[in-house]
Amino acid sequence: MENVHPRVEAPTDPEPTLEQDLDLFLAGPLFFDIVFTGLPSEPRPGTEVWAEGMGSVPGGIANLAVAASRLGLSTGLAAGFGDDVYGHWSWSLLSQQEHIDLSRSRIFPDWHSAVTVSIATQGDRSMITHGHPIPVSQLELIGTPPRSRALVTDLIAPGEDEPWWFTSAADQAKVFAAVGWDPTEKWDQADLANLGRCHAFLPNHVEAMAYTRTETPEAALAQLSDLVPFVVVTKGKDGAIATDATTGETASVPALLVDPVDPTGAGDVFSAGIVVGTLGEWPLEQRLLFSTLCSALAVQHFGGSLASPGWGDIADWWETTKRDSGRNAEAARIAASYGFLGDLIPQAKTPAARRDAVRRAEATIGHSRHH
Repeated sequence: MENVHPRVEAPTDPEPTLEQDLDLFLAGPLFFDIVFTGLPSEPRPGTEVWAEGMGSVPGGIANLAVAASRLGLSTGLAAGFGDDVYGHWSWSLLSQQEHIDLSRSRIFPDWHSAVTVSIATQGDRSMITHGHPIPVSQLELIGTPPRSRALVTDLIAPGEDEPWWFTSAADQAKVFAAVGWDPTEKWDQADLANLGRCHAFLPNHVEAMAYTRTETPEAALAQLSDLVPFVVVTKGKDGAIATDATTGETASVPALLVDPVDPTGAGDVFSAGIVVGTLGEWPLEQRLLFSTLCSALAVQHFGGSLASPGWGDIADWWETTKRDSGRNAEAARIAASYGFLGDLIPQAKTPAARRDAVRRAEATIGHSRHH
């Protein structure tokens, strides 16, 4: 897919895609995101604000699934879809346009999609969400997880006796764990008890410091590395740091400075890059640089999941960066750091690959066609 925004059907009885061995398997809640950008001011009671941009996209766990698939990982997703136009459209888009295996997903009759309105202002976003838990547990939805090379999962499974991914150990998948914001702000260290079952932990610096009771991201990284082999701590505008005991590497990289439009899903895009680099056995610094680039490219467009870059977007950025490297010192420094991309970009190899390079898609529900 290259710069195409296909219309997507909303089937009345969607068929799951054919399951096969996967690079990555995911499970989690799905949302229908309506994103507004370019607001002149934040909304206030009794006023109306017009936004410059608006997009409608599958969100939640779909952010990570789309990001991984765009980067070339065969990706499977287990999620509950609403039996409404949002749910059917999201199913079609994810399976047909983004080529995500939905054989462990399900549309639930008489259950509506969770909807989030995201308002992007001042480099961050505020969200309003309405939804209900899916009618079954994740364990019942997934059953035995399909064989995969990697899993990305929430470390905490509220309401579950046992996290669904425990059964993946027999297939020796690498488990990449994340945590979300703790609304209680207790940051109970017992929440980290299952890290010993994981290959990697991917918190941001606020989460990492809160759970470890430390004052710096670096101190948090040191403590967490005693619990799990591979730890990455993202630091927002200050970049990312990591240590990988399986390779004996440590690394720290700066952020790429860009003008953010919509940060929705940026952390998921970063995580997808880490999985790609880890499965590809790249050096740790390259994994961090690549993930930082993917995240920076995503936040310059609105739309969460559909703002995720593909290899076509990465190739475009690399060509521009190389061209600019002879004009200013900062571009030259960045080009030197990212020289490894020349060997990684698939479309650099053949004309056919350049034509098929995946790029972003349009963030809108568009028009449905019925036969």
